[in-house]
Amino acid sequence: MRVVLTGGTGYIGAAVLDRLVARDHQVTAVVRSAEKAELVRAKGADPAVADLTDGDTLEKLAAESDGVIHLASPGDETSATADEVAVTSFLRALRDTDRPFVHTTGAWLHGSGSAITESSGMNPPRLAAWRVPLATRVRETQGVRTSVIAPAVVYGHGGGLLNLVAAGPRTAGATPALTMIGHGDQHWTTVHVDDLAELYVLALEKAPAGSYFVGASGENPTVRELTEAVSRSVGLAGRVESEPVVQTLDRLGLLGEALLLDQQASGDTARRVLGWSPSGPSVLDDIARTTF
Repeated sequence: MRVVLTGGTGYIGAAVLDRLVARDHQVTAVVRSAEKAELVRAKGADPAVADLTDGDTLEKLAAESDGVIHLASPGDETSATADEVAVTSFLRALRDTDRPFVHTTGAWLHGSGSAITESSGMNPPRLAAWRVPLATRVRETQGVRTSVIAPAVVYGHGGGLLNLVAAGPRTAGATPALTMIGHGDQHWTTVHVDDLAELYVLALEKAPAGSYFVGASGENPTVRELTEAVSRSVGLAGRVESEPVVQTLDRLGLLGEALLLDQQASGDTARRVLGWSPSGPSVLDDIARTTF
């Protein structure tokens, strides 16, 4: 399959690119610079240098493809506008073709919940609220085999938000402790990056039109458990200290709001519909073998 991929040099996108190439798909990776073009070329993809706001170029690339996976985001105040342009361009190119378009949101959009599924309501933190109507639009588009993936907190190969945990403040004194994000009782629903990459490829290959998948492995440790594991990894013997919510919000802003959510999910829908079978190490096992 000839696949257009955005975000192919990012943390998740690079893993998706590797999985696509391994499955013998022909990948055109949209990148923003000649330097990044060389990175994807070295992995076996054909680069296309374009910005997410270059709708004409994105539409042309998608029209010449058999399907699109959209992962890229600027990650700043321009994200909503850029994603709107990219999604509009891709859907316009693919309309009435029944070709696949795989879009990305995030599990945070559901807010806190002890048993989050695809049918759970939306209660997004301010950081990601703009993603809700766009994902709804994608799923409701007719004539395109759309699917939306909402990744959990992604880990593996030394990347992801665990680095933010490891970079947290240390307490003073002879036996410093690693400061947690908030009180530490909140759960984070998680997924290994390689398992998530497999989910994207399965969605491309066989997800029904209008489908939605929470990309979660079923491992939902507390932030305390995660921070204790990271503390051991960075040489602090598992010592941790809670942080008042107001201080977390002062330190991390809108991201802190999202990281204070208490979320647990299973990812069962993707297992049932797509045959997804996460097999990566658990997040706690992964931390134990990671050097931060």
